[in-house]
Amino acid sequence: MSLRVGSLFAGIGGLDLGLERAGMTVAWQCEKDDYCTEILNQHWPHTPVYDDVRSLYRSPLRGSAYPETPDVLCGGFPCQDISLAGTGGGLSGERSGLWWEFDRLIGLLRPRYVLVENVPALAYRGLDAICGRLAAYGYDAEWQIVSAAAVGAPHLRERLFLVAYPSGIGRKQGRIHDRGHDGAESSPNGEHSRTVAYTSSTGREKQNA
Repeated sequence: MSLRVGSLFAGIGGLDLGLERAGMTVAWQCEKDDYCTEILNQHWPHTPVYDDVRSLYRSPLRGSAYPETPDVLCGGFPCQDISLAGTGGGLSGERSGLWWEFDRLIGLLRPRYVLVENVPALAYRGLDAICGRLAAYGYDAEWQIVSAAAVGAPHLRERLFLVAYPSGIGRKQGRIHDRGHDGAESSPNGEHSRTVAYTSSTGREKQNA
């Protein structure tokens, strides 16, 4: 059975297409731009498209049900505040700050895998915070900067890709978990679980309890 994908900040479906070619199935997409949504509807006519990541899973949508809980949660969140050509606001910026909605959904859904795409400057404009949050949710993460030229395109267009996967906690399927205000999972005594992350020179995020 193929892995089911939830695609945030879907754009025109570049990540979605790649994951489908790898044998996965796109369960739903989230994209606000009208033109991009038209493209998504053309190529995935039977796949639901939600228009606001900020409201996703906050209340039931399209009737009485939440969107399907995916095996893979992917997305290239806005890069404007991270890019060297941008404001430099990083994850606190108005647009790139939408990462925290991605973060919220990771905490709620606990997918088997998380795939994040962004510009190379993310490596020093927010990657530490992202890896820290992933570690707090119980994920290890690995990342690499890949050039379009490395896969045959006639231009560089480097992008950072991060893949995260559970470390020891497995997957809790089919429900939205209770969280504290910071997104950490509550333990039976009401305290939030914590992990401390550190980064090795190989680009892999480790974690300690």
